[in-house]
Amino acid sequence: MIDIIAPIEQEGTQAVVRAWLKQVGDRVELNDPLVELETDKVAVEVPAPAAGILREIVLHKDAEALPGAVLGRIAPMGEAPDNEGTISTPAPAADASPAEAPVSIDRDVLRDPELRLSPAVRRALLQHDIAPGLIQGTGRDGRITRADVDNAANDGARVQPVEGVIPRPAGALTSHSIPHDRMRLKIAEHMLNSVQQAPHVTAMFECDFSAIMAHRARHKDAFANDKAKLTYTAYIVAACAEAMKVAPAINSRWHEDRLEIFGDVNIGVGTALGEKGLIVPVLRQVQTLSLKQIAAGLDVLVEKARAEKLTGSDVSGGTFTISNHGVSGSLFATPIIINQPQSAILGVGKLEKRVVVREVGGVDAIQVRPMAYVSLTIDHRVVDGHQTNGWLSRFVEVIEGWPPD
Repeated sequence: MIDIIAPIEQEGTQAVVRAWLKQVGDRVELNDPLVELETDKVAVEVPAPAAGILREIVLHKDAEALPGAVLGRIAPMGEAPDNEGTISTPAPAADASPAEAPVSIDRDVLRDPELRLSPAVRRALLQHDIAPGLIQGTGRDGRITRADVDNAANDGARVQPVEGVIPRPAGALTSHSIPHDRMRLKIAEHMLNSVQQAPHVTAMFECDFSAIMAHRARHKDAFANDKAKLTYTAYIVAACAEAMKVAPAINSRWHEDRLEIFGDVNIGVGTALGEKGLIVPVLRQVQTLSLKQIAAGLDVLVEKARAEKLTGSDVSGGTFTISNHGVSGSLFATPIIINQPQSAILGVGKLEKRVVVREVGGVDAIQVRPMAYVSLTIDHRVVDGHQTNGWLSRFVEVIEGWPPD
């Protein structure tokens, strides 16, 4: 028998079994995805360590999976079945969910681009054997979320589609419940711990994006030819690394007896996952990268995040974080919660044209410029206003003074 082992290295405080993608008795090939584990940060598919027959499921759905734990066992091809001639699995614990029923829905339906189903939702529909047409999505633009599928499975939606409007008394409130998933619960815990642990202080500057807009217009096609998508975020990341030189303590971690200042600038970029929450993939050693390398690295991380393919190493080791909240229309947000155990987080508001006063030829002139509010929220235990404003001053200087070529 070959053990199926939970990864030794995992990113997150606790991993649980989200779903088994194969059932006892199924034939599996080497590296076939067998079981999906979920931590507070990422979902990971554990592949088959060998070809054979899935003979035993040890940890069922919702069971905690410690690093190195045995999840199940595979009988290599050619091994004889047990004395009864069947393959069996221990019954799950009383509070665990039973194994899913065999899949019978058409997989091609799930690939319909009009449905806009995420990989996690497609897997959930398959494991619960529910057609997407039987589910009313609660996500953005009516998209089906993983919680929608789980709720539908509990409510028996595979048998009866929802049609029409349910009559209700006049004036009665209507509502529906969406169970918290593990990621949302951990985000909530992480945010609460951060504001309780660190005294948050926010400084705000205004930044003119004219220079980088002009540079991007000249170079984005050339970058694209080299498979590097040139976004404003790439410039922001590069400017952050440059600003660390004037205030290194921003790139640090507070300990009770010391301040740990990092040599590498590993920058996490908050990436929205719709109704699922937020994930922060990390681009490492930014201080050593060119703008093109930063652009290419960010493109890879964002695509992996949206495809739910991030690994533990993709979201660990960050020393500083950027929250580009302006992409959803926000001009300013405060305080943006620090991603502990880091010491600061940059907020970038919506880029919009505003009327400003500039000196031209020694005379004040009214101009229209692309402007954005940028903020730095700091842990006041670590740094004071002097370092905070020095960092922001250098950041704005880099963005506004970006060379043409």
